[in-house]
Amino acid sequence: MVEQFSSIYQRAADRKGGTAALEALSGKPLSPAQLKSYSNADWLSAFSKKVFQSGFVWRVVEQKWPGFREVFFDFAPEKILLLSDEMLAEKATDPRIIRNAGKVLSIQANAQMIYELELEYGPFSALVADWPGERIIELWALLKKRGARLGGNTGAYSLRAMGKDTFLLSQDVEAYLRAYQVIDGGLTSQSSLRKIQAQFNDWQQQSGRSLQQISQIVSMSVGDNRVGFATGTTD
Repeated sequence: MVEQFSSIYQRAADRKGGTAALEALSGKPLSPAQLKSYSNADWLSAFSKKVFQSGFVWRVVEQKWPGFREVFFDFAPEKILLLSDEMLAEKATDPRIIRNAGKVLSIQANAQMIYELELEYGPFSALVADWPGERIIELWALLKKRGARLGGNTGAYSLRAMGKDTFLLSQDVEAYLRAYQVIDGGLTSQSSLRKIQAQFNDWQQQSGRSLQQISQIVSMSVGDNRVGFATGTTD
């Protein structure tokens, strides 16, 4: 039987040196108004960074990022969408960036995603900002379906990096969910994701906390939960 969130919180506090220490380690998402202040270039930059960090040394990507901004016009989608295939292929060989042709192509594909979603739903920032947390896995699914290389944890980590309230399926969170039999199949199957969403919704009703805080506290209640390099989070 899954624990009440109060029990998870107490164990995490005991492991981290008390409630004050635990609260200091638990981040807070941005408000919808703050999220709406982002430009499309901000979102494209965030998606692109997480795509390049996936399966790679995050520190190296951070060091190279000023070069990426130079090569890709500060990630202005309207400029990137004007690049021909030949121009994009040439940029993929630029020594100022990490030269991975497949990931470079995803930059233009995700610029197209932002453009198309704006045509359908209005400002992209508002779409993300107003997306309800109790259906956050549906936003993950939208990014995966309409974008490029945003499946798995990449889309969710991009949202977290930008301050959108979301839980993350880190190794520690997954270990907890399996230990308490919330899931027993593939982590990212639709069945598992629906069960995970329902569990986080229940914890949120119990605690009144953000999905981000719940995710971090669950992570800190088990496993190694080392602080992540790029996000400063523990899950």
